[in-house]
Amino acid sequence: MKKGLEIFNGKGQCAVCHVLKAAGSQGNIGPNLEQVNVSLESIKHIITNGQGVMPALGLDGTLSKEEIETVTYFVVNSINN
Repeated sequence: MKKGLEIFNGKGQCAVCHVLKAAGSQGNIGPNLEQVNVSLESIKHIITNGQGVMPALGLDGTLSKEEIETVTYFVVNSINN
């Protein structure tokens, strides 16, 4: 979880766009992650391939496959707890 938080707030820059209480983020560009119903696979797919204005962080090389797995686990476990 700690590494996922680091990626969310750091290299992935997820906090810039998304609200996620567990990360202390207050972004207002992307959806509030506290209010979405998502699965592990759907989050991983969106992070990897992008969706709407969200860039494809896996396809553009921003995040490695391992980093995507880690931040996906963090997001899903943060919003489901």
